[in-house]
Amino acid sequence: MEFSEVAAFHGHVCPGLAMGFRVAQLAVRQLGSPRAGDEELVAVVENNSCAVDAIQVLAGCTFGKGNLIFLDHGKQVYTFFQRGGDNLRIAVVWEAPSEPDAVADAWRRFRRGERGGEVMRLVGESKAAKAKAILEADEEALFRLGPALLPLPEKAVVYPSVTCCRCGEKVMEPKTVPAGRDGARLCLPCARSSGSG
Repeated sequence: MEFSEVAAFHGHVCPGLAMGFRVAQLAVRQLGSPRAGDEELVAVVENNSCAVDAIQVLAGCTFGKGNLIFLDHGKQVYTFFQRGGDNLRIAVVWEAPSEPDAVADAWRRFRRGERGGEVMRLVGESKAAKAKAILEADEEALFRLGPALLPLPEKAVVYPSVTCCRCGEKVMEPKTVPAGRDGARLCLPCARSSGSG
């Protein structure tokens, strides 16, 4: 699969997407695993960055199939498991090259919420240059590889839906709490707002 196909899915080209593309390429190649049609390949991602979209597209690991697990650690770390096979932990070590003062200032302004023409032009050029550098870099400059530090996640389970006795909305049964009467259940948001959860 070409990077342009991944960018079409994601909506734009950026360094995070380029990194995810390289991560997924490496994982699929190292594990000798084709794109997952079901749960034969599992990805555990420790951030919710643009990189994860590339992993979904290239590796076939998605939330819907239950073979994409998100751990909210904010780390650029990706662990892949082949069910009944090998595993691989990929940690990003790449350091972006230093940028001219004007670009660094544009990034500071962008992070503060500025979206003016000059800020967007400089940030856009910076993103494009970083994405290109990532796509062209040697893997050794991008990643540190090792075995999984996490256990293989269990296979996805399809849970029955129940109706929250307060809001009336459907929710998977294990994501509810007892409401205290006749087996009624509360969804987690309703339980939190009522002080039950």
